[in-house]
Amino acid sequence: MRRVLRARRTECASGDSHSTHSRHALEVQSGVRAGRRLWRRFTPHYTPVHGSWLNQAEVEISLLSHQCAGTRRIPTLDKLRCETQAWQKWANRQQLRIRWRFTVPKARAKFHYQPADFTRPKD
Repeated sequence: MRRVLRARRTECASGDSHSTHSRHALEVQSGVRAGRRLWRRFTPHYTPVHGSWLNQAEVEISLLSHQCAGTRRIPTLDKLRCETQAWQKWANRQQLRIRWRFTVPKARAKFHYQPADFTRPKD
């Protein structure tokens, strides 16, 4: 990670509330001074738990499970691959979308986010 960060001036990081995505985690891994220096180069963009890419993946897997497999038991891995590929082609042709109810304005109100409150760190 340190090697990658040397090449760039500022990194944008999309994260969540896990303890591994914090300044402290960098300090533990790289030492206090180096960890703080690395952390200053990040511009964190925390995603709400209910709107993250992981939730989208979970919704997709759930749709696959219910719409493709349903209550059937698929006997072989080859048959499962064939069935999931057919479902994926169908879903892509239908251009199915997830309709999120948690919009950007609602997120800003919930988390008291004001764009002017965040500034890039000076090197």
